[in-house]
Amino acid sequence: MNWSVRRPWWVAAFVVVMVAALSVTLGVRAQSADASRCQRFAADSLARAASPSGPGRRVVVIGDSWSAGLGLTRPARSWPSQLPGSVHVAGFSGSGFSVHASHCDRVDFARRAPDAVRGGADLVVVEGGLNDYDQPDSSIRAGFARLMQQLQGYRVVVVGPATAPARARAVPHVDAILSSLSRQYDVPYVDTSGLDLTYLADDLHLTRAGHVEFGRYVADRLAALGGLEARR
Repeated sequence: MNWSVRRPWWVAAFVVVMVAALSVTLGVRAQSADASRCQRFAADSLARAASPSGPGRRVVVIGDSWSAGLGLTRPARSWPSQLPGSVHVAGFSGSGFSVHASHCDRVDFARRAPDAVRGGADLVVVEGGLNDYDQPDSSIRAGFARLMQQLQGYRVVVVGPATAPARARAVPHVDAILSSLSRQYDVPYVDTSGLDLTYLADDLHLTRAGHVEFGRYVADRLAALGGLEARR
């Protein structure tokens, strides 16, 4: 005996419509969440840019959430505050060398570089790589090439990613790509992958002490490269 029950056609159609509607709703909510996060990151970026530090030669830092100071009570104390000179920070959380490192539009380093150096720069420090952890090598290379084109004529130093626990597996590969590209474009590269830093609970962003250590290390490397005297 066949105990199966054939459901009316409209039941199946109703299920299909409901699934489609749910998918659209979840998609809209995800897009809305991304938009809200991007707006918050943009506001944080503007706030950090409004807090330059120190006198002297103009140093422009183009970077990600580490430069922007995400997670700090006082973002103006992010690692670039340890650099000597008149330091101006163009940091945007989630951004990187690749166009799609961030879910936010037009925030990759190359896109933001022209605005970052609009006031001039004696030195441009580009810090990043952690957000490129899941991007194709070709995207990293293309983004790096566009960045170098935008910064042509400026003195540039690239600071690679430290080994944040949340993305530690990807760091050696990204670090190797950025180091190779820096040699290719004849710009100094600061390898930070060996630093033992302190991180927040997310294992991705630095504590205040981590920012100080990272910033001082970069400042020392810049001094060794003949870029700027380290602040003491």
